Amino acid sequence: MLLRYIGALFLFVCALHATACAKAAVHPAVPMDSLPPSMAAQPGDRHVLAGEWEYEDGAVVRLTLDEQGNGHYDWKDGRFGTHTLIGHTWHGRWFQKANDRDGGFTVELSPDFSEGEGRWWYSRIGADHAPTQKGGTFHLGKKTAIINRSDTPPTP
Repeated sequence: MLLRYIGALFLFVCALHATACAKAAVHPAVPMDSLPPSMAAQPGDRHVLAGEWEYEDGAVVRLTLDEQGNGHYDWKDGRFGTHTLIGHTWHGRWFQKANDRDGGFTVELSPDFSEGEGRWWYSRIGADHAPTQKGGTFHLGKKTAIINRSDTPPTP
């Protein structure tokens, strides 16, 4: 009797496992503005985003970001807004006033936060709030200050 019970329990567990494995994981798109405040990076976490970055997507565009990862770029009067920086994953939104469009982005930053690979998409083009146009991928590289050797004090 005990063996039948154990056998039935084993079959039940196997069936549950097979069902769980057969279902594909579904990751619905979550609008960035719907993330709960608890998922936002703590103040100070985003300071690694501050400074000038080079955004490469065919052409190179310079981004200037503040301590919260928000800023601007010259192309189409663009703005960058950071929603979260959790670990090395950066999520945010972009806006281009001059061509009336906006969207979102995700970047996976390098361990030292000096560069990253990203993906962007449209959320709105003019009055169309469900555009079918695809976005793209990009590379970011943080600009570093170059110290003029003549400004370096002599060694003691």
